[in-house]
Amino acid sequence: MLLTISLSLLNASSDLYKQKAQELNLSDSRYWNLLLHMQDGRSEIDDERFFLSPNGKTDAKDELNATIDALLNETAFDDNATACRFPARKAWLKEKLSISNLPEVKCEKYDAIVKRLKPKSVTLVFPSAHINSPASMFGHTFLRINSVYDSKLLSYAVNYAADANPDEENAVLFAIKGLFGGYFGRYSLLPYYDKLKEYRDSEQRDIWEYDLDFSEDETRRMIEHIWELNETHSYYYFFTENCSYNMLWFLEVARPSLHLREYFNYQVIPLETAHVANLENIIKDKFFRPSKRTTLLKYEELIERKNIHLPLQLVDLDISLDDVLTNLNIEVQQKKYILEASIELLEYKFSKSKIEKERYLELFHELSKARAKLGQGDKLDIKTPPNPIESHRAIRATIGAGSRDGNAIGFLGVRPAYHDLEDSNYGFLRGTQIEFMNLELSYSKSDLEVEDATILSIVSLAQRSHFFESLSWRTKFGWDRNSLESTANFIGTVGVGLSWGNKLGYTYIMADPLFYLGGKAKSAIGGSVGVVFDRYNSMSTNIEATRRWYDNGEEQNMVALSQSFRVSQNTQIKFKYDYKERGKQEVNNKEDSLRVYLNLYF
Repeated sequence: MLLTISLSLLNASSDLYKQKAQELNLSDSRYWNLLLHMQDGRSEIDDERFFLSPNGKTDAKDELNATIDALLNETAFDDNATACRFPARKAWLKEKLSISNLPEVKCEKYDAIVKRLKPKSVTLVFPSAHINSPASMFGHTFLRINSVYDSKLLSYAVNYAADANPDEENAVLFAIKGLFGGYFGRYSLLPYYDKLKEYRDSEQRDIWEYDLDFSEDETRRMIEHIWELNETHSYYYFFTENCSYNMLWFLEVARPSLHLREYFNYQVIPLETAHVANLENIIKDKFFRPSKRTTLLKYEELIERKNIHLPLQLVDLDISLDDVLTNLNIEVQQKKYILEASIELLEYKFSKSKIEKERYLELFHELSKARAKLGQGDKLDIKTPPNPIESHRAIRATIGAGSRDGNAIGFLGVRPAYHDLEDSNYGFLRGTQIEFMNLELSYSKSDLEVEDATILSIVSLAQRSHFFESLSWRTKFGWDRNSLESTANFIGTVGVGLSWGNKLGYTYIMADPLFYLGGKAKSAIGGSVGVVFDRYNSMSTNIEATRRWYDNGEEQNMVALSQSFRVSQNTQIKFKYDYKERGKQEVNNKEDSLRVYLNLYF
């Protein structure tokens, strides 16, 4: 009898709260739709466990009513209770509807997480591009939840990533599935130290940390919502619903007055989310953490040339510690640098599974002990590179003019994403390029022609050094005017080569097998030599000479030279000269063009 009366009272109470919610129009409120990840009337969460109503994915009002019913009519009173699963919904509805009679539940798991996190503030973390990984050349973003502890390493990271391992899957299949939602994206909460090891140490990626001006209450609200997405999934799309995009939802839930996602329409590039955070003035401080690669390259500068081989020999056990420590021709400070570099190399090789654990631990102990006996040395002074949020934006519009074989010609172009070797590399990883859907047209008195229509172009010129013997590579698929014909033809190419660099710039040699589809399909082997001078942030010079051998016996020489000037963060002036030899069937079998471009970035 008492149970029946209680249930009747709860149902009546539930109806009253639902009526009040309707009067307040809560289901149409921005915050409720943020909690549901509703975009244009449809939730972007694809896991049915996230919804309490069968229609919750597409009906915000149904989901609101179902949440009120579930909160007031709990059937479980432990971690499975609605109030425990959806703390953000509970807190907001309790405030908006002045609910005072919610059943008492015990949320042990959620309370334990909050106690462990001790959330105080939020940091946007940007691991920069991974030079030899196509899946990571855009960079990545995730959030760090800062606690009351002083050490940032004790904080936790909130991450969203495709449930896939690009190193274990076919690269082409990985790209196709990633473009069309072939993977689930999953949220994770794990120690920040683990993420640092993954990105900074294993993947050689510098880390930028942007502290946001979020209050403790806003941070708590974010944690409540992050918990609601625990163990849920959504379809992952590389260019739209990716790691960076899903972090924007969390930031908007924490502070609903932010409209970060509205900056994006067709693609969400990780670096662009950092730009947007900067535009919204929510970044209050920034920090740089150098990668293992950056640290080891600094040691290459400090260790004398005659000793530079010693760290590798120590790690590979080709020489003993005594060979270094007892060598009277090596200064004490040099010995310190050699041992420190050896430890960094050892950790790097272990992270790449190139050294067995037992050997790693034994050698690490020996090297650390020997280094400690030498006493304190000079602090490693790694210069902070240009901040990525001060780099140019992703979208580029181009207008240009010049002459081709003495005739005046104009140029118009647009590129949605994202950076090429002739753009200013201020804030970008040196020697990298990734272009998507680049279009450039030329116009003269008589013609409007396609100069370039790139579907995808990726370049990774990884400079080799004493510690890193990286291969360089590049690929392109699209249309250009670099074949034997003077019209634009479709090209597909994947090339490999080597690159070396110093403070003044870098040089490279490449071998590029390729095919063209024009009037007739033809293949060729190309060889290129290039040099880029980029010592100064305000300017760069690019020179490349190419020779191609075609399957029909013809040969072709090309030379490209450009001089670029960074006028401002998002403005560039570029002068460019091209020389191209054409096929025997062309009237003009040698073509010269000189042009000047104004590039604007948005």
